[in-house]
Parts: sequence; structure tokens; C-alpha cells
Amino acid sequence: MVLLRVAFLAEWICDAGMKPNVGELAPEFNVVAVGGSYGEGERVSLADLRGKKVVLVFYPKDNTPGCTLQACAMRDSWSELDGKAHVFGVSVDGVASHEKFIKKKELPYPLLSDVDKELVQAYGVWKEKSMFGKKFMGIERSTFVIDAEGRLECVLERVNPLGHLSKLMEVL
Repeated sequence: MVLLRVAFLAEWICDAGMKPNVGELAPEFNVVAVGGSYGEGERVSLADLRGKKVVLVFYPKDNTPGCTLQACAMRDSWSELDGKAHVFGVSVDGVASHEKFIKKKELPYPLLSDVDKELVQAYGVWKEKSMFGKKFMGIERSTFVIDAEGRLECVLERVNPLGHLSKLMEVL
């Protein structure tokens, strides 16, 4: 019981983290990528992607209604997105969940598995949320555009799944 309370407190304290600001160096990462051109268990880091724009699309959970709308909108406009940046969906779901989501929805872009919550905390999107009066920790839907030198070019916060794609296309 004590360990559970300590773990909850640790997650709550991490919520106090701030999002990095536009113009700052984007937080480095090294996580497992699933799908796209990435092989099974292959890791990807921001350092590996220098020289090209990177888009990190943080979303709460695979195969949920809002996340599916957002993912499928990106899939359906992939011909417009592809080549403009390295685009990654990011959630705390595991590799198996990502594989199922990619296959079921035929997503052409890779998903990053951040089960240790290092990426969501570094980017300040791991937040206390509330649904039906219950509080819980989860991802605040946000998108980060990182320039070729690794600096944050744009941050789209608390985006609506339906309007996300048009906002992203405006900044790319």
C-alpha cells in the first residue's frame, strides 16, 4: 500500500514538469519505434534524426475514439505529410498495442513506445486529467515540431483530434 502511494506521488510530482519552449533545444530521446521503416525492437533517438524536421504527435491511447480519428486523418493525408518531416505518434502504450493499432488502422508512420514515460515527462505532456469526476494521469494531446537542428519550432497544445491535421499542415 505504501509503495502504491509513493508511486502515485512520484507520477503527480512529474506532472509539475513544464513543456519545453519554442526556440529551445528539444529534449533528447531514445525509445522503441514500431512500424514505418523501423524493424522489430529498433530504437530511434532525436540525435539520429538531425538534419531533418521531426514531428512528435503525443496521443493518449491506441485504439480509442479520439486517437483513432487523429491517426486516421494523418494516414489519409500521408501523401501530403510524407517527406516534410519524420512523423511519429507517441504514447505510453507498449509495442504489442502499437503493432495492433498500426495493422488495424493501416498507419503508414511509426509509433514510439514510451512505456517508461521518459519522453512524455521530458516534453511535459504527462498530466493529471479528469473524466467523470475521477482523476488520473495521462497524456495531454500535443504535437511538437522540431527543426533540423533539434530546436522546437512549434508546439500545438491540447489539440482537438478533428482539427489537429489542419493545424499541423499550417506549420509544416
